[in-house]
Formats: sequence, C-alpha cells, structure tokens
Amino acid sequence: MVRETRHGYLLLNNAINSNLLVMGLHIKPGTDWASTYAQAARLAPEAFDATRINNLVMGEWQNIGTPGEHVNPVDQMPIPGPPRINHDEAVAAVADAVRQHKEWAKVDLDERKVRVSQALDGLREVRDTIAMLLVWEIGKPWKIACADIDRCIDGVEWYLTQIDRQMDGRKPLSGPVSNIASWNYPLSVLVHAELVQVLAGNAVIAKTPSQGGFHALTLAHAMMARAGLPVTLLSGVGSQLGDALISSPDLGALAFVGGRSNGRSAAERLANYDKRHILEQEGLNAWGIWDFSNWDDLAPHLRKGFEYAKQRCTAYPRYVVQRRLFPEFLDMYLPIVANLRFGHPCAVQSDEDELPELEFGPVIHKNKAAELRRQYDEAINTGGIPIYHGDLSKGQFLAGQDISAYVAPSCVLEPPRAWSLHHGEPFGPLDSIVLVDTEAEFIAAMNVSNGNLVSSVATTDLGFASRVREEIQAFKFGVNKPRSRGDREEYFGGRGSSWRGAFVGGDLLVDSVTDGERALFGNFPSGSRYPTGLDS
Repeated sequence: MVRETRHGYLLLNNAINSNLLVMGLHIKPGTDWASTYAQAARLAPEAFDATRINNLVMGEWQNIGTPGEHVNPVDQMPIPGPPRINHDEAVAAVADAVRQHKEWAKVDLDERKVRVSQALDGLREVRDTIAMLLVWEIGKPWKIACADIDRCIDGVEWYLTQIDRQMDGRKPLSGPVSNIASWNYPLSVLVHAELVQVLAGNAVIAKTPSQGGFHALTLAHAMMARAGLPVTLLSGVGSQLGDALISSPDLGALAFVGGRSNGRSAAERLANYDKRHILEQEGLNAWGIWDFSNWDDLAPHLRKGFEYAKQRCTAYPRYVVQRRLFPEFLDMYLPIVANLRFGHPCAVQSDEDELPELEFGPVIHKNKAAELRRQYDEAINTGGIPIYHGDLSKGQFLAGQDISAYVAPSCVLEPPRAWSLHHGEPFGPLDSIVLVDTEAEFIAAMNVSNGNLVSSVATTDLGFASRVREEIQAFKFGVNKPRSRGDREEYFGGRGSSWRGAFVGGDLLVDSVTDGERALFGNFPSGSRYPTGLDS
C-alpha cells in the first residue's frame, strides 16, 4: 500500500500474513538434510559417525564431546549439534597443537606447498557436499554457498603462487594460531585463513561456531587432515574454552572474527600477553548519496547488497541520503526491496528444476529473526518512519513449513537516536535511511558507529568524494561502487572499534602470522610496539 504520511514521504507497507504465494513446492530430491549428511559420512567416515560429528584433536578424529540440541534454520528440524568438549580436553588439544607446531615449523616450504595443494584438491572433490551442508546449517542459497567454497580455493591458490616471495625473511610464529570465527563464512574466511597460516609454517586450531557451520567445517578439515596438515578442530562453549583458545601463553596468535562485544572480551583476555592478534569486529557500514543522478548504475549494487540477508561484515544497512535526492532514491530503492527473492533454498516445483536463485534464505536462527522484528517495531514505536515493511507471503516456501527464522526486508526512515540499532549493524535485512542537508551532517552520519570496515559514496562530484574520504572512519572506501573484504593483492582491516590488531589480506595476511623484519601494520592500542597505518 502506498500512502502519504504527515511528514510528506511516500511509504510502501506490506502487512505480513501467512498466505504463501508459491504453492506446490517440494525439496529437490537428493538435497534434503538426511541425504546431505549421508553423503558427507560416505566422503569422510573418520569424521562423521552415524548420528554425530567428531572433534579433530591430537591429530585424529575422536568421538569426544557431547552434541547439544540444534535445529537448522531452513525449516527448524533437528540436526546433530556441535560436540562440545570441556575445558580440560581443550587444554590437552592446545598442548598437542603446540607439539604439532614445533614439528610443522621445520617442514620445508616446498613440502608445505605440496600438502596445501593436496588439501585444495580434496576440497574440490567434496565441494558440492560442503555447499549443501552450508545450505542447511546456515541457510545459504545454493550459489552463494558454492561461492563461499570457491573463494576459499581460489584465494589459497593465489597464495601458493606468492608464498615464496612472501616468506622471504619471515619465519613461523612461536606457537600455533588459534582461530575463532563467526558462522557466516566458514570457508572463505575461516578455512582460507587456516590454509594460509599453515602454508606459512604454523599449526592451526579452529573452534566451530556454535550457531552453525560445524558440519561443513568438519568435512573441510577432513580433507585438510588427509593432506597431512597440522589442524585441530574442536567445538565447545566459548566461556569454558577461552583460557585454552585465547589466553594460553603457548599460542602464537589469536585470529578472531565476530561482534564487538565478544571481540572486546577476547581483547581483555589478551591484555596480559604481548601476543599477536587479529580481531575483526563489526561496524555500521554506510552508503552515502550526494549530488548523484546515475540511479540505474547504483541499483544493481544495492540489490546485490542483500545477498545472504546482509549477514556479513561488509554489508551496507545504512543509507545517508542528501534530502533533496530522497524522492529519486526511493524510486530506485523500493522496487529493489519489493522484488527480492527469498525463501527455502531447496524448494523446487519439478524434480528437474535447478535449485532456486535467491538473494537470501533464513537468517541464522529464529531468535535472530524475532530480534529483527522487535528492532523494527522499536524503531517505529519511538518515532522512526516505516518506509518499507516486507511481506513473508512473497517468499518461496513449502506448504506447512516452519518459517520462524525468515525475515522479509524492511526499512526505517530517520531512525531515532535512542534506537538500539542507531549505532550498530542489524546483521539482517533491516535497512535504515538518514537524511542530511550539509556536508558536516553527512560525515557525522557516516561515522555514527565509531569506525567501520567499509563505506561508499554515490556522487557525481568527485571533489566531494575526495574531501569526505579523509573524514569518514572506514577502512575501505568506495566511490560509486561497494567495497568488500577482498584479499590477495588488497589488504583488509578496520578503523576505530571495528578492528583490533594486525591487518590481513595479500602480503599482510602472511605477515600477520609470521615473524620477521618487515613492519607489522594494524590497529593496535596506543603505545604498542607495532606501527599502525596503511592508507586504505
């Protein structure tokens, strides 16, 4: 429904209802959870038991840890949970990783390259099964899940061609690298980083995210272990394992990807150790619109930005729009959100159909979906203007499917400053728009979260873009294009509270997990022995 408000803005509101528009859908044969798990167990029987996955500790897959209750986000049906080990078992696993590290650091670089190449061959062989595990575990549509794996493989292939140069004058760290990562990109972020860390001569430890991704990581690590790489994969409650995986003085480095709250806790645990650390944290990334008219070129970028329901660290959930451009912005934006494709990632009308091409499936958990709905209501109830309220009836679902983890896209205009998300990212398809009149207001609105990972401006005034680039506290800055995490030749980090520690990407990823004469760049605390900087 389109109507005019007392503020004079056009709104598009679609009331949520339970009538599903696409009927007669069913799960494509062979893509259901039971078939996917059975295929993973056939490919890696050492890692997958009939009803649970194992932990990779002491150099072998062990049936230890107690799987908790878990449901997949796609349809809320139960799947095996991560097998959580206890504190003492984690301490023992770290001690053995230290032993593996000492042995691996002595392995010749050429041999390390051979084994990492073998691991990549294994990942290629099981690529489709890992992708389908990601579909069910974390709700990624099929093509987006495949891209997660392909980016991992392609990225590590590049490091194999560069590692001889990158290791010149460098040596492995004094102990293994501990990796604690979020659930949203298990392959292209976590496994990718591990393989580069191993290539650089370090043993690695990874903790599976409790929200999902543990089955996909188990199959990936089975291929890594078969290639003879010194990898440890374990599951457990973070508060119980923190002493082992974060504070242990025997670790060479900590690599963390997650929110600011957990990142702050990890940093506090590191306070008494002069230990290498890479703490990637959240920030409210923003698109700024100023003196702009090329809407046809901007629209595809904004549509692609909804990929995976904006559940990524480089998503853009905030738009800072010059007031006089707001009507034209809406003319572009509203058709995009009204025509996004979302729903069950495996739902087809015919057995011969390809899996659907969707912008997104569910968010990671039904509690997250409920939180996003509450946050939308909170914004409206405290003065925000409901520009768009999505309708779940436009999704592609099975008859009778539990859709409690799905959220249709929504958008709030002029969110109140008291809103819980005014300074933070929603990590879901909940956008907000702030209108500004001056350049100073523009910069302030773009910097509302005290540092973020990426920002972009859409403008025909390149002088304006150059001026505000110096003031906007984002690590990566785009002009008429979005920015992403990237890798290979392009480094990545953050400003303000969005990052702590060493920057990564390209040569800096290798530098971050090795010792040598080259300066280590990053966002370190004041007074650190490490230099900070690099012009982003």
